[in-house]
Amino acid sequence: MLNTLENLFNLARERRKNPIKGSYTNKLLNDKSLSKAKILEEIGELIEAVEKGSNKIHEAADVFYHLIMYLEANDIKIEEVMLELNKRKK
Repeated sequence: MLNTLENLFNLARERRKNPIKGSYTNKLLNDKSLSKAKILEEIGELIEAVEKGSNKIHEAADVFYHLIMYLEANDIKIEEVMLELNKRKK
């Protein structure tokens, strides 16, 4: 399960280093405005799906994907986020 998330982070990092022309992932990584707009849109869609009780899994997956791309586009390292979460353990 966590391998899937790790693979997405690796994909984002690989695409930043070696862009693929026409790649949606590269569009998100290179256009911070688009990345921001998409994460906001996807979170709204997830909330709506949860409230309606439909399509929740699909929308949650979209949020994860777009959040990972947003973090990478803004040089926010998941390793640092995980360290911060670890500090918050009680």
